[in-house]
Amino acid sequence: MSTGHALKNLYDEPGPRARTLNLLVSALCLLGIAAGLFWILSTLSDKGQLAAEKWQPFLTADMWHTYLLPGIMGTVQAAALAVVLAIILGILLGIGRLSTIRTVRFGCGAIVEFFRAIPLLILMIFCFQLFANYSLFPSTELAIAAVVTGLTLSNGSVIAEIVRAGIRSLPRGQEEASAALGLSGGQTMRIVLLPQAITAMLPPIVAQLVVALKDTALGYQITYVEAVRQGIQAGSAYANYIPALLVIAAVMIAINLALSQLATTVENRLRNGRKSPRTPAPAEALATTA
Repeated sequence: MSTGHALKNLYDEPGPRARTLNLLVSALCLLGIAAGLFWILSTLSDKGQLAAEKWQPFLTADMWHTYLLPGIMGTVQAAALAVVLAIILGILLGIGRLSTIRTVRFGCGAIVEFFRAIPLLILMIFCFQLFANYSLFPSTELAIAAVVTGLTLSNGSVIAEIVRAGIRSLPRGQEEASAALGLSGGQTMRIVLLPQAITAMLPPIVAQLVVALKDTALGYQITYVEAVRQGIQAGSAYANYIPALLVIAAVMIAINLALSQLATTVENRLRNGRKSPRTPAPAEALATTA
């Protein structure tokens, strides 16, 4: 059955009046969006925020070396560290929640629920004060340590639920076949379940990593040098808040798009790799491993 016939079976094809109404509603929505954009641009223009002199500082090296690049590097650095640690923590907690050992299962569940319930900003502030009071990190590293710790614990707890759901979504026959081949629970998880669940888990994990990247902006409250903080300081120095924040927003969008594109490429390669005729069948792979 073709895609067109399948879609027709899902809903009734609109008649002439319905099509006219749909076109009218679409046109009104586009007009509303255009009017909103025109109002925003005209307001910014009246306030002088779109004047050429407001954008000229972005063509100078001082703007980038003093303000923007340190903030962007701080955001990328904190996000990269937190992403790696959160994935590791999430996988461990997610597998722990599926453990047959009751103590491990309930302990991991308590950790996940606890850190999912705490607001991220409070978690960062708490870590900052804790590290400062007990001198766990040098004073110059307190802010990034608190930001990375907060992001790791918060996002790792969410990723743990993604991992648990991804593994639970696999057919029960996978575990039964592994047990029949004599694989232990750890071998089944490492060799059979996790590799198959990774492809399904990748999109929500990437979405969570994008959230982690954006949440680095909360580090502003504990004096961490990140993109938004530096954008505000640049706007204060050059009296161009709106252009500075627009540039920072464009940079953050570009980074997020690059991350999403990278994840899409990895996901496609994983899917194509599993469909490759040279890839051994699951039963053959299990037999070889056993």
